[in-house]
Amino acid sequence: MTATQHAAGLGMPAISILISFFNEERNLPELLRRLRNVMRSLMSAGGIREYELVLVNDNSTDGSLRILLEEAKAERDIVIVNMSRNFGPSECVLAGLRYTKGDAVVYLDADLQDPPEVIPKLIERWKTEDDVEVVYTTRLSREGEHPVKLFVTKLAYRFLARISAIDLPVDSGDFKLLSRRAVDELLRLNEKRPFLRGLVTWIGFKQVQVFYNREARFDGRQNTKNPVFGRKVVYNFLDSAMISFSDAPLKACLFLGLLVSFVSLLYILVVFIQKIMGWYEPGWPALMAAILLLGGVQLLMLGVMGLYISKIYMETTGRPNYIVKEVIRQDSL
Repeated sequence: MTATQHAAGLGMPAISILISFFNEERNLPELLRRLRNVMRSLMSAGGIREYELVLVNDNSTDGSLRILLEEAKAERDIVIVNMSRNFGPSECVLAGLRYTKGDAVVYLDADLQDPPEVIPKLIERWKTEDDVEVVYTTRLSREGEHPVKLFVTKLAYRFLARISAIDLPVDSGDFKLLSRRAVDELLRLNEKRPFLRGLVTWIGFKQVQVFYNREARFDGRQNTKNPVFGRKVVYNFLDSAMISFSDAPLKACLFLGLLVSFVSLLYILVVFIQKIMGWYEPGWPALMAAILLLGGVQLLMLGVMGLYISKIYMETTGRPNYIVKEVIRQDSL
């Protein structure tokens, strides 16, 4: 059922809240409390018909699963999706989408940096505007994060927006609402190492934004799981974000190769003229500088091409993006 059908009086929507997490035992009780307050208020006001909380456990090693099992026994609104191992946030979101039943799905992080109190604004935009399939959020501020991380993140977003073949929103994360149609289209894709933000933009449809202020982590800690220069963040940027939606790095290598070749030809011409005029003095520094420059450029080009070849290899292996170990609902406990 689309938002237009809801507006036509064909029934209030059912909403699925999707959260993927890894080791969030300090945040889960408060997250569930605030989510339930928000969703039950919407139900009482007649804004939605029902809701469900789909939590994807990315093989946590702390007490997160124990907390969820206790909550699932007490309430009927929780669905737990346990992964067979740690796969990563994007893969877990795609896994969780397959087990959502709502007319729309809202995805947010488990650390309460994305306030659940913003969810009614997302639902309202989706319900009141025609043909909207995606409502994404744009951050006005980001509390509790290091200035260096904010600067590097903003720079990376603008770089991606500049080189990508799609119009990626700047300063927008994964906190968003997806209609059932948008969810179905995402699930049709089977891209390895998915860059979820880019895929949501790639599917198209009418997408509108909601502005909000991102809060600090509820447990008071800096986000140490994915530091801005950490291996996972860098690899995700190179493997998923940069090469999935742009061939600009390959074109840059081509132009760099042409530039170096042109400069090399000029240098050869200068050496030839010096030889004729009797000014030429052989020397190792110039020779070594030229060798090192050409060698560095060649290695750079091979590295960029290697990223694309690696992407092709991953796509041809045919391995699934994730494996779900089990799905736990209230009626299965």
